[in-house]
Amino acid sequence: MIIKIDDIEFHLLVDEKKLKSDKIPVIFLHGFTGQSEDWQFIFESLLSEYIPIAIDLIGHGKTSSPGNTRFYTTGAITCQLNRIILELGYKDVVLVGYSMGGRAAISYCVKYSKNILGAVFESSTAGIQNFDQRKERVEFDLLLSEKIKIEGVEKFFNYWFSIPLFESLKDIANLDKLKNQRIENSVIGLSNILAGFSTGLMPDFWNRLKEFNFPVFLISGELDEKYTKINSQMAQLIPGSKHEVIKKCGHNTHLENPELFTKLVNNFLTSILAKR
Repeated sequence: MIIKIDDIEFHLLVDEKKLKSDKIPVIFLHGFTGQSEDWQFIFESLLSEYIPIAIDLIGHGKTSSPGNTRFYTTGAITCQLNRIILELGYKDVVLVGYSMGGRAAISYCVKYSKNILGAVFESSTAGIQNFDQRKERVEFDLLLSEKIKIEGVEKFFNYWFSIPLFESLKDIANLDKLKNQRIENSVIGLSNILAGFSTGLMPDFWNRLKEFNFPVFLISGELDEKYTKINSQMAQLIPGSKHEVIKKCGHNTHLENPELFTKLVNNFLTSILAKR
């Protein structure tokens, strides 16, 4: 399905026949270099009361990759998500965001908290608080942005999947398929998302987490010590939130253990239904 927002075509993975039903929408947001198809595994297993909708974020998958970085900022992405949700005819949604998609989900929750029935943040963060660390991250992401432009997508992915953060992905069965899907991404899109939506450029939303008055579930992998610590700290600030650490998994728990990830998300969705 394609939704056009300000001349940008956004690709969505959804069963259009179910859009006008009374099912509750669950919006899935992928990470950097990902795409909507990353969430295909959970679509058939999601609770029947819900309708899964996965979005190719700007610069990714089959969504447009405009050349101007102003379309890739935190504010722009938050606005794009809201426009897409409104175009679909929904007001109240559940968000599930992984890594970069989790940052997009957190940003949306800060601005449009009244529209949120619940949220799942997987291996994500509410921003970087320390100024020097923010500056370092922006500089690093700009270097990566240039690296993609110079070397191209395929060479970049050979580097990207070699970093320690994704070490545990080497054991998954469909790694080659995953890499081939990633290579289809646009050089412009990936370089611009790094330049516009770097974690260092994202506003520091840590002081806003206490305002989340909806159910929140945080998921991280045992082998990903950095984001497990971050998620633990976030859980302490978000009222009533829960944090699950999945054993023997790294940064991308939904690819490394999709069965358990699906079970945990469905349990969370069941708890939302119980409160309605």
